[in-house]
Amino acid sequence: MRTMRSTKCPWAFLGVAGALVMLVAAVHVFMVPILPSSLDFFGAGHGIGKPRNVLPGVGVVDSRLSGQFPSDSYGAVTYRGAPWKAEIGRWLAGCDAGLSVVNITEFIGTKRCEQDCNGQGVCNYELGECRCFHGYAGKRCEEVQKVECNLPSSQEWPVGRWIVSICPAHCDTTRAMCFCGPGTKYPDRPVAEACGFKTILPKKPDDPKLTDWKTPDPDVFTTNKSKPGWCNVNPEDAYSSKVKFKEECDCKYDGLWGRFCETRVECSCINQCSGHGHCRGGFCQCDGGYFGIDCSMPSNYSVAYGMPSWLQPPMNLPDLKNISSSSINVKVVAKKKRPLIYVYDFPAEFDSHLLEGRHYKFQCVNRIYDDKNRTIWTQQLYGAQIALYESILASPHRTLNGDEADYFYVPALDSCLITRSDDAPHLQMPRDLRLRSYHTLEYYRMTYDHIAQRYPYWNRTSGRDHIWFFSWDEGACYAPKEIWNSMMLVHWGNTNTKHKNSTTAYWADNWNYIPIDRRGNHPCFDPRKDLVLPAWKQPNPAAIWLKLWARTRNNRTTLFYFNGNLGPAYKDGRHEDTYSMGIRQKLAAEFGSTPDKQGKLGRQHTANVTVTYLRTEKYYEELASSIFCGVLPGDGWSGRMEDSMLQGCIPVIIQDGILLPYENMLNYNSFAVRIQEDDIPNLIRILRGINETQVEFMLRNVRQIWQRFFYRDSILLEAQRQKRLFSEEAPWSVEVSKLDKVDDVFATFIQVLHYKLYNDPWRQGVLQRKETGLPDICSKAS
Repeated sequence: MRTMRSTKCPWAFLGVAGALVMLVAAVHVFMVPILPSSLDFFGAGHGIGKPRNVLPGVGVVDSRLSGQFPSDSYGAVTYRGAPWKAEIGRWLAGCDAGLSVVNITEFIGTKRCEQDCNGQGVCNYELGECRCFHGYAGKRCEEVQKVECNLPSSQEWPVGRWIVSICPAHCDTTRAMCFCGPGTKYPDRPVAEACGFKTILPKKPDDPKLTDWKTPDPDVFTTNKSKPGWCNVNPEDAYSSKVKFKEECDCKYDGLWGRFCETRVECSCINQCSGHGHCRGGFCQCDGGYFGIDCSMPSNYSVAYGMPSWLQPPMNLPDLKNISSSSINVKVVAKKKRPLIYVYDFPAEFDSHLLEGRHYKFQCVNRIYDDKNRTIWTQQLYGAQIALYESILASPHRTLNGDEADYFYVPALDSCLITRSDDAPHLQMPRDLRLRSYHTLEYYRMTYDHIAQRYPYWNRTSGRDHIWFFSWDEGACYAPKEIWNSMMLVHWGNTNTKHKNSTTAYWADNWNYIPIDRRGNHPCFDPRKDLVLPAWKQPNPAAIWLKLWARTRNNRTTLFYFNGNLGPAYKDGRHEDTYSMGIRQKLAAEFGSTPDKQGKLGRQHTANVTVTYLRTEKYYEELASSIFCGVLPGDGWSGRMEDSMLQGCIPVIIQDGILLPYENMLNYNSFAVRIQEDDIPNLIRILRGINETQVEFMLRNVRQIWQRFFYRDSILLEAQRQKRLFSEEAPWSVEVSKLDKVDDVFATFIQVLHYKLYNDPWRQGVLQRKETGLPDICSKAS
């Protein structure tokens, strides 16, 4: 018989251990509503808990911060109402709020441009160079360019192959836009796309009309008698149904309103030119002495008569009214907080021309203006790029002093370029293989060349302190290799741990065909340095007034909700099997609540689960009546995460290896659920297994942080502009202005930059400042 080794354990020790066990049990029983246990206990086999693709927070936080700000049982540390990953939350809680003001010297431009750009551009007083309007070029904007509307003609294509600018009438060759032209009653009326070509009527009643792109339509130029003219029809006669007109003709160009473009209105410009200029088709024509894409940059010729609002007082300012126009190196000292962001002011072909020459007023902007110059917010999916850009430009974090800057924002507008890739011949690139992805890569590469050759900042850090925004469906997958050291802002956080190739079902966005020597061998998203930002969602005054995000658990009767395109098995569904990487199709096959083309429901269809393709005007209401809402990809990212958060619904994320907004920064276990794609058949069983305490906790967190998925700052900037124009506020302005002043997308972005400034190992050696404004406990980068 084996002898058992005796264990020495004093009774006193056993007593202490027993007391500790009882204490832990008591805390678990009584404190769960306050500090609920981790979602991991539901079972890792169900794919709930920490996402497998999320890296832990970077950096080493001082032990004093760890003791002062302990994490909860989810592993989160709360800062300003949001549950952050523990190390990040500790640093923000201990350091971000206590950041002291620093004195920054700002340089005010004084270099004049030759001949003041001949009235065809705006002088950059920092560089002494002209930013020319669309269709003009040269050192003094003295060259008039000829930007054709049409591609070369041929026997088969008499007007040239189809392109958005295709024109059978008068082409304005400074903008590649088509108008009725001389000899017509309304020469400035646009003849956009299908308007100018013959219409092929359908053979069957339900078939769509088609356009014959090879045959111009002479009826467009007829007088307003019996034929459906366009260039000569009187608007009043058409509105009163006295005459017919061609239905395919409408008012696509920005700055024009009414069915017949009879009313001139405000165009959409960045920050609407900051009150120091006027918007001409997307290009800010600045008042004397101001410059920049939004006319927010002062020169010594303008600042003597009024300081722009974003240069926040107090500051030390010389008596500029007594300085001669030939003076140089005018300085002001402004009190600011870090992080400080320098925004490049590019030649217009990199940004303003993309706005000025767009053929559809809704393209790439988040707002347009009606016939009374009231704001109309668009549903442009890629509007976040403009919203963030405007917030940075108008922010006190912005600096004109690149030597003091912590970050450099590169305002390349891929949202405009890629939506306009078929707009006009001058935008075509022969080597881009007709791929919008390759086209965009080359555009970003030219932007990089301009920065590296003209400015000293890139080479100091190999671009590690630069920030680029890739807003398109697959984010920075097709970023050129030269810029990959930089921080990428995207909506598509594909870590390439599962999806190593392009996932889009749309061939023109596929990046697999881009030569490896152009793209390099980098992932789409690196959680150590990059950030996923929320997509743009327009302010909905009714949803805000009803406080749909604040709906309690008792008012949420649907267990799970998803409404969207479900693929080829359903009416009007995308026909590609690769759409949504097949994930939406799997969900519908299991839980579809609307019959497919075969009349079948999902295999596990149940009463309180909605998975449908049917569009509804009550979409927001239905989200707000649900406990859990599906977050699934489309052609790359979709806006379902934002829809869920803005209506107070717990997001259920089904996309392996692909991060959602802030997921490498916030603790998603506290307010969201991740389901592995292979576990879709177990979805409802998993959700029903989450107890009510956990559900209430997550709903409460969603209610606290929903504005971090909302571009409130940019919206309020527009509200202030509208207030100056109108005595009565618009409904959206009233409701957004009533919201609690908690942190939105821009505030969260700034907090992330601040954390990375002092803790990101990718920035080793970058921060060498005389005045950091932080105590030692916070400024020890790892």
